Amino acid sequence: MSMIGKYRQVTPHELALLRQNPGLVVQFLYGDAANESLSDRTLDIDKTWHTIHFLLTGDAWEGVLPLRNAVLGGSPLGDIDVGYGPARFLLPEEVRDTAAALTNLPFATLEQRFNLGELAAAQIYPSVWDNRHRDDELAYLKPNYEALVQFFAQAAEGDNAMLLYIT
Repeated sequence: MSMIGKYRQVTPHELALLRQNPGLVVQFLYGDAANESLSDRTLDIDKTWHTIHFLLTGDAWEGVLPLRNAVLGGSPLGDIDVGYGPARFLLPEEVRDTAAALTNLPFATLEQRFNLGELAAAQIYPSVWDNRHRDDELAYLKPNYEALVQFFAQAAEGDNAMLLYIT
């Protein structure tokens, strides 16, 4: 079973409702509300989530703000497991700070930081670094990173909050 990094833009009102009623998060992410036409408010970065986090922060699980918030940051939204742990949220100001940091970090910088040996040593998911070729991995990583940068910029422009979760 794969671990997939996902995002959902939410309005401040939606976030307030979810924070008051965290039990609604599963229905919100996977139920009727998720079936609406929300393609512009959702993002799936597939299995690149951990690699992106590591390349942004230099750490497998932690890192310095605001870049830590791009993948593994945020505050837990209750304790309900939505796949691999609870969803996490970023407030609109955290989204803006993260968007600004991402916008100032071109993919070329991540490409310079990309080292298969370091990824393997840090046990970065999906832990297949010994069997892959660098160019193939970068070709898979680049569109997902660029989509993430654009998604955060769009959320910041709309003054939205963000839900981050792994399924």
